[in-house]
Amino acid sequence: MKIKLTTVYVDDQEKALRFYTEVLGFVKKADFSQGPFRWLTVASPEDPNGTELQLALCDKPATKAYQQAMFQQGQPAAMFFSDDVQADYERMKARGAEFSMPPTDVTASKIATLNDSCGNLLQITQLMRG
Repeated sequence: MKIKLTTVYVDDQEKALRFYTEVLGFVKKADFSQGPFRWLTVASPEDPNGTELQLALCDKPATKAYQQAMFQQGQPAAMFFSDDVQADYERMKARGAEFSMPPTDVTASKIATLNDSCGNLLQITQLMRG
C-alpha cells in the first residue's frame, strides 16, 4: 500500500493552481470538470508520477470550518520536503510568497512556514538528521 493522493482545501482553485505551480514550482497533473465539480491536482516536478496533491474547493461548511481552524491555530495544512530550505525560501519569496516564519533550525530539521494565499499555511522542511 502507498499514498498516491492527499488533499488541501483551497478557497479558489484557479488562484491555488497559479500559486502551487508558479510560486512553489509544482506541475499540473490533472484538471477536469464535470458540472460545478473540478478535479485539480499538482505533483512535484522531481517525481511527476508520484504522490499528487488535490487542490479541492473548500465549499462545504465542514471543510471551511476545518480550514479556518487549522489556519487560526497556526497548523500547516501540508508539509513539503526540501533538500535546501534556504534556497527554496529565497526562490519562493522572490516569486511573491508570504512567509510567517523564515527558515528556522528546530530539532533535527530546518523549517519555514508560508501562506498559500488560498486559506492555508504550508511548512517546508529540510531534515538535518543523518
